[in-house]
Amino acid sequence: MTDRGEEFIDLMVEAGVLTFGDFTTKSGRSTPYFINTGEYRTASQMRRVGEHYAAAIVDAFGADGFDVLFGPAYKGIPLVVAVACALEANYGVDARFCFNRKEAKDHGEGGSLVGAKLADGDRVLIVEDVTTAGTSIRETVPVLRAAADVETVGLVVSVDRMERGSDPTRSALEEVGAEFGLRTEALVDLDAIVARLRPGGGAPAPLTEADLARIEAYRAEWGVRR
Repeated sequence: MTDRGEEFIDLMVEAGVLTFGDFTTKSGRSTPYFINTGEYRTASQMRRVGEHYAAAIVDAFGADGFDVLFGPAYKGIPLVVAVACALEANYGVDARFCFNRKEAKDHGEGGSLVGAKLADGDRVLIVEDVTTAGTSIRETVPVLRAAADVETVGLVVSVDRMERGSDPTRSALEEVGAEFGLRTEALVDLDAIVARLRPGGGAPAPLTEADLARIEAYRAEWGVRR
């Protein structure tokens, strides 16, 4: 794992974004850990988040591998703004960005998208918090393709939970990428989180043995089977 990955994991823990306990994901699964990007709540935290995403995007797609950034409502909205700002500040990329409303507006300019207007041929890169079963992306891609004849080139998430989709040998992130022709990238994955937060791993707030046992049990039930 890179230093950047370790720094991002520490940031998630510091901000209360990555927590451990008993939770239910959007897909309905009970899980011993949860990623809630709604817990980022200061300017400095969002600046650092944007910088981590921007670095991952440039590494994976290059500075010119996309035309528009898209952040799915609601948690993708502050993420996409932070990422766009970091791309401009750190890489000189003045990226267009947009996001959606949960409900289409029936007055004023109308429609469900806010920000940059999508045009035929635009290469759209989706910025999301996390994908568990791919539910959010399966809702997002049709919205984009209904707006214009765009190419959805990629999906970048905070964490790859490394959980299987309908195929037990492929993660949900890999599966949704194949389904929509998306290149998928995660800043860190569950392996990296466990390595960083395992007792003795150097993290300021390591996991307990009970946390590790619950994670291993969860992975035995829902993890990818290679």
